[in-house]
Amino acid sequence: MLRWVASVVSLLILATAGAGYLYIEHLNGNIRSGDRSGGDSGVQKAAPDASGNTPLNILLIGADGRNSKENLALGGAKDTVGDKPRGDVQMLLHVSADRKSAAVVSIPRDTRVDIPACKDAETGEEFPPTNRIITESLQRGGPGCTLTTWEKLTGVYIDHWMMVDFAGVVRMADAVGGVPVCVKDNVWDRPTAQVKGGSGLKLRKGETYIKGEQALAWLRTRHAFFNDQGRAKAQHMYMNAMLRQLKQQNAFTDTGRIMDLAEAGTKALQVSDELGRVQDLFDLAMELKDVPVNRITMTTLPTVEDHQNRAHLLPAQKPAQQIWKMLREDIPFDANGGPDTSKKPSTAPKDPGPPAAAPASLAVTVVNGTGVDGQYAVKGRAGSIKDVLRGKGFTQAEASQTAAPKAETLLAYPESAGAQGKADALSVAKALGLPTGAVRPAGDVDGLTLTIGGDWREGDTFPKQDSPKAGDLPPEAENSNGAKAECMDVYKPYRW
Repeated sequence: MLRWVASVVSLLILATAGAGYLYIEHLNGNIRSGDRSGGDSGVQKAAPDASGNTPLNILLIGADGRNSKENLALGGAKDTVGDKPRGDVQMLLHVSADRKSAAVVSIPRDTRVDIPACKDAETGEEFPPTNRIITESLQRGGPGCTLTTWEKLTGVYIDHWMMVDFAGVVRMADAVGGVPVCVKDNVWDRPTAQVKGGSGLKLRKGETYIKGEQALAWLRTRHAFFNDQGRAKAQHMYMNAMLRQLKQQNAFTDTGRIMDLAEAGTKALQVSDELGRVQDLFDLAMELKDVPVNRITMTTLPTVEDHQNRAHLLPAQKPAQQIWKMLREDIPFDANGGPDTSKKPSTAPKDPGPPAAAPASLAVTVVNGTGVDGQYAVKGRAGSIKDVLRGKGFTQAEASQTAAPKAETLLAYPESAGAQGKADALSVAKALGLPTGAVRPAGDVDGLTLTIGGDWREGDTFPKQDSPKAGDLPPEAENSNGAKAECMDVYKPYRW
């Protein structure tokens, strides 16, 4: 009898384990993945803190492809059928190294930026660098190229990307089970005599729980919320409300809810290769689950009208650089964490690397990049810094005759030069008072290249700059906190 009971129990355990394994394999089969990066940005992962942790950065992409019946039915417009999808929604999720705060930054789809050279990992097609609106980056090498574009723009290393299409949004919205949103007036985002198109969103004033296609309409609404910046704010409000909802439902610990979300998520999302297994996605969720909602802040990149095309935008340089600096230095967007005692330097011994070569043996090309943010380039700026370098022993320094506008001063060295290239570049940086964060490897330079940015328009030594404090978002930037429920303003032509 004991042997019989033991045998039955063993079979039950094996059957349960087998069923669990098969279910995990089923979920793994749902996942579509691709290369993390589509090109070379020269941006490296941040150094670990004293506990060995680094910030976690994930690029979230919403694609507008209409190349399936389901997406065409949901997306409406038929004029882009057959085209490569564009990245109409782009957000960077930053989770602090201590996992106590998180930030989300959106960039409006029509913002003109530098898109680097990229290669499509699936087709092998290569795309040269260009200067176009950021939504087109997805068409020039897939999500990996969009990630590389963000790294080039921000100087922030991005660990992963996640992409969702129209149908995926509907699946995820249904799996969550409804999210509360709010408008200050009755809203109907429909075609008007002046403006074609519209998401079809129709809600009454006040709070409404939305899911499925109604959630997709909310996330796509632009005209009724004034512009792309308004649409980004509405998306942030939805995400904040969804996070509050999931925490209230104990979705991170309820096995049934986890399975529902896992089934929908693995079907809805396309991810970078490092997240290509269910265990990877589960581990990621566990990294995020303990961040308090009042420590989650969402914002949209401040922009100005593009002087080349009024329908496009340009990053507003000063506030943009402040936001990118806060991300690079892992400074919380909120001030709800109290005094920070965690940011101590790592006590692990550092590899000093090779010594720098003699200054006289180093060729340095100096480029004038001061003509940014609507300002004229400082005449002769590259030549004057070249003279400073020569006076400090870098006798092979030369001034480039070609300008390359850049908001922040950057000292690039060839990626192929490795540790020696970095040591040489750091010796140049030290001579000019440049911070080490301004030194980066790059695949598109042949030697040491110093680009004098708009942050250094005068003086022989790089000006000292104060680091932002927690909560120091620029006043021009949206500041949506995860703990705060908000209502959207509605543009008058779309009220009913």
